[in-house]
Amino acid sequence: MPTTNYDENSIVILEGLDAVRKRPGMYIGSTDRRGLHHLVWEIMDNAIDEALNGYGNQIDITLNADGSCTIRDYGRGMPTGMHKSGKSALEVIFTVLHAGGKFTDSTYKASGGLHGVGASVVNALSKRLVVKVWDGKVIHELEFSQGGRHTGKMKTLGKTNQTGSSVTFWPDPEIFKDTTFSYSTIKERVQEDAFLLKGLKICVEDKRQNPKRDEFMYEDGLKAFVEELNTDHDALTPVVSFEGENQGMKIQVAFQYCDTYQENILSFANMVRTRDGGSHETGAKQAITKMMNEYARKNNFLKEKDKSMDGADIREGLTMVLHVTVPENLLQFEGQTKEKLGTPQAKNAVDAIVCEHVRYFLEENKDLSENLIRKMIKAGQARQAAREAREKARKGKGKNKSERIISGKLVHAQSKDATKKELYLVEGDSAGGSAKQGRDSKYQAILPLRGKVLNTEHCTLEQVEKNEELNTIIHTLDCGIGQSMDPKDSNYHKVIIMTDADDDGAHIQNLLLTFFYRFMRPLIDAGMLYIAMPPLFRIEKGNQEYYVYSNDELTQLKAQLKSGYTISRYKGLGEMNANQLWETTMNPETRTLLRVTLDDGRLAEKRITELMGEKAELRRNWIEENVVFTLEDDFIKEESHG
Repeated sequence: MPTTNYDENSIVILEGLDAVRKRPGMYIGSTDRRGLHHLVWEIMDNAIDEALNGYGNQIDITLNADGSCTIRDYGRGMPTGMHKSGKSALEVIFTVLHAGGKFTDSTYKASGGLHGVGASVVNALSKRLVVKVWDGKVIHELEFSQGGRHTGKMKTLGKTNQTGSSVTFWPDPEIFKDTTFSYSTIKERVQEDAFLLKGLKICVEDKRQNPKRDEFMYEDGLKAFVEELNTDHDALTPVVSFEGENQGMKIQVAFQYCDTYQENILSFANMVRTRDGGSHETGAKQAITKMMNEYARKNNFLKEKDKSMDGADIREGLTMVLHVTVPENLLQFEGQTKEKLGTPQAKNAVDAIVCEHVRYFLEENKDLSENLIRKMIKAGQARQAAREAREKARKGKGKNKSERIISGKLVHAQSKDATKKELYLVEGDSAGGSAKQGRDSKYQAILPLRGKVLNTEHCTLEQVEKNEELNTIIHTLDCGIGQSMDPKDSNYHKVIIMTDADDDGAHIQNLLLTFFYRFMRPLIDAGMLYIAMPPLFRIEKGNQEYYVYSNDELTQLKAQLKSGYTISRYKGLGEMNANQLWETTMNPETRTLLRVTLDDGRLAEKRITELMGEKAELRRNWIEENVVFTLEDDFIKEESHG
């Protein structure tokens, strides 16, 4: 086998910002729409850090008609003087990685952007970038092009008594396939930041084809945040909001109990969403568990010999937003993505503040408090009864009605090892038949679903359990429902939704996702829910056949094959024979599964309310903003190219 030399000459140093352009995913996660909007967040976070430290109370974000985005703050203005490197400080900020004012607590007492790469990364991934600085005396301007490779000379545009900075950038189409910013995506993120930073006004404006403008400012932001999260739920308590300081940290909390079966806790540190929680979230949960048990014992809901209430039962129906502002010298995030707070002092600091205010709330609201405690005790009893019933059913005799329904529908897997077994929820009997014939019978079970399942967005638990299709899913998994469920008890550790690649299939998929989110969310949190990806097309050329899963992939393959091929468009799983279904969609060696994850609790809540709720106007507005309509027929059954 021929070898290539690997020596000192093989080592390449990427100068300046070339490393970012070579591997953009390392810096912004991806080059899709999420990565594109990450550029906005990087510049916006710098503006917010100014406001977080008390400099400026307004930020303007503008989507310009030429495709660029401008972010303007009214803080101190970036430094423009000569840096010791021989370049202006402004040029250093935008061309040198890990250069900025956040590596010392003398400039920023608190900051979310720790790594000093934001401005330079945005420059590297833009075809053009213009930065302006108002320093209270003059307006400075510096322009970059070709991903920061070319730097113009800093200009003085005139005199001013204003302060602040603005950054306008044009994303590079060589990096991003789609450079069109989404107004709704930016608006949602902007509102979240306004919730978190009391008194900060954030304006977002779209100057493109359909001009629009929104302004967000909240004097009691976390209270408004919780109210928005619970718009569609029946409240059991008012929103309780408070703040305090402990160990040099500012702690803000708002919470409310609703008549739901899940907890919804959103935590932040220095404006950064901590999706994986951390020490501050642990402190808040610990404090609420402690105070609720203390109140229950003090008022004889729990006797001396009774076990304390479990934290999961106490948090059933709880919505909480927690924001801590941690001094720069104490701030620690775990992992590169900064999604878990590691600051150990935050746990005790949050615990102390939350204990003080929750104790006061319970003592001052006797009737509400007693109703909450009864609800928590009842939740614990229901969870224990459900677990005992499952254990009894697994050891017991005879079949109840639900088990008889399951036995008539479910095609079982032979294995007894739940961690290796997969349950396919399949649309229709014909697809179920193909799946039954094509599956791996040792590990894969098939549950065919007839028609569209119930929209559970506004259903009670009782209504869900009365629905035959959903009741069959619940008893097939046999791990409980609502707060009483435990994913570890599931008969299948992979639950796979497999529907047709058409409108009806997409609707059924959304109905099932709504059900799992509302009533079996721990299954999602445990990473056990998946969506199967059947192919959209089959291409034949001679003796060769190709399965294609997207329109982009189809375009590439057509260009590669050139001519002499036939394209078939799959609309339903039933159009594939058992072998084709196995090879494309069910074979672990060749299939593609999408794992369902809860990346953003607030956004998930909002999307389900918008798209699955009763208000058609919300649904229509979202569709008009996010769906591109075309007259092109994308559903041609068969097409030949000779």
